[in-house]
Amino acid sequence: MVQDAVPIDAAPIDATPIIVGVSQQTWRDQDPTRTPVDALAEVATGALADAGIGPDAVDALVTVPFLAQQVPQLAPLLTPNPGALLADRLGMAPALLTSDYGGNLPQWFINRGADWLVEGRYRTLLLTGAELMATLLGTLRGGGDLPAWRDGGDRAAEDLGAGRPSSLPAEHAHGLFEPIVTYPLFESALRHARGLDESQQRAQLGQLTAAMSAVAAANPYAWRRETLSSEDALSEADGNRIITWPYNKCMNAIAGVDMAAAVLLTTVGEARRQGIDPSRWVYLHGGAEANDVWYAAEREDFHRSPALAAAAGEALAQAGIGVDAIDLFDLYSCFPSAVTVACDSLGIAVDDPRGVTVTGGLTLFGGPGNNYSTHAIAEMAARLRAAGSGYGLVTANGGYLTKHAVGIYGMAPPAQPWADRDPDAAQAAVPLDQHPRLRDPVGTEAVHIEAHAVRYDREGPATGVVVCRLGDGQRCLAQAGGDSALLHRLAHEDCVGIAGEVTAGDPVNAFRFA
Repeated sequence: MVQDAVPIDAAPIDATPIIVGVSQQTWRDQDPTRTPVDALAEVATGALADAGIGPDAVDALVTVPFLAQQVPQLAPLLTPNPGALLADRLGMAPALLTSDYGGNLPQWFINRGADWLVEGRYRTLLLTGAELMATLLGTLRGGGDLPAWRDGGDRAAEDLGAGRPSSLPAEHAHGLFEPIVTYPLFESALRHARGLDESQQRAQLGQLTAAMSAVAAANPYAWRRETLSSEDALSEADGNRIITWPYNKCMNAIAGVDMAAAVLLTTVGEARRQGIDPSRWVYLHGGAEANDVWYAAEREDFHRSPALAAAAGEALAQAGIGVDAIDLFDLYSCFPSAVTVACDSLGIAVDDPRGVTVTGGLTLFGGPGNNYSTHAIAEMAARLRAAGSGYGLVTANGGYLTKHAVGIYGMAPPAQPWADRDPDAAQAAVPLDQHPRLRDPVGTEAVHIEAHAVRYDREGPATGVVVCRLGDGQRCLAQAGGDSALLHRLAHEDCVGIAGEVTAGDPVNAFRFA
């Protein structure tokens, strides 16, 4: 439950939620004296300046959690209360809100923040997030320390997260806690569902990466501003090695970035009271959130997302438009499979002429931890302002295609009040009860493959990871290693549906073809 805000005596007459300020920043100098709170303060100040208001107008402050807070070895290096430090720095006393983890969080907080504004709980919400992983990791590699990054803050933010681990012990043991393994597994299921051979699959990956790179190259905030051809994307030259087949390095989200972004959300009534220029207003037309089956290995299948499809459909219905009316998209793009699943959920092609990103995507613009979609929302607002019309749609994804949030933005007032939104409607449409369960094999059991991936090291194929269906309809996980022919087959062939055997191990099960 969100903490109660200071009561508002006179609720705005028009409670339509709008974005009135945005700010982004990218630093390339790796300055250890710049703390994460410094980064938050810079973009927060920028968003307030963009709206032309002071910090005293903000009564709710959201800090998107730092990625390093999810890493036990790194979490002690960061302040646990960045929101309190930021509020003190800016001279304001808002309600402090945060969550546990997930790339869905920026859009989730925008949607829920709009609900709270319409309810009169708050007047103005400031969403902030930053990642300085490039500086953090570079300093640690050089043997340095970052004492100023640990400075306290005397008030903890209210954590609105689910408090639920993202993976089961068996998933963790077999490597599925690593996105660089899980998303290529989804890619194998997509290849099978589409009936593609390897050359067709790789060609599509190259074309998608090339198209996104063109957007990143034109974006001054992008971490990697380089136009890639399809051939460049698929080449292993210049360090672009395979990480997990079939993904080259340029198809993986870039975590080591120094970036921050902020978005300021209020209502039309409050914007008028504050005297904010109406040309700065970007209206929320629709928003929805839903989760898929929580643990990736227990999904009904691996090539689609019922939750994302439900959330997208609900957001479009709230906006009163079809997907054909959308002018700009930013689809969460940590790996190509996430983009493909999002396109399928929306009913558009991966090569839709409108494009799939306004930033360049996590693999080229940069994947700043949980905060990427704050950049996407800020960029979407800037693009819509520049055009003066049109609609933009943002999807945000947390976990392993687990948690989804969708937002629809436009320059004209929406056709229906935000208060009519049912925040639970999309989730109610997602079947969560009937799905396979993960269990350990007993001895050696016959299986057939449902998804597979091969991790590479710098010498070549290293470990195969396989999701298998057991004879009783349940699932198990297994690894394969040490057999070059087996790894080659798992990497290059469509093995979905092929029979094999899994032998129980502790903690890792072993796979071989039947």
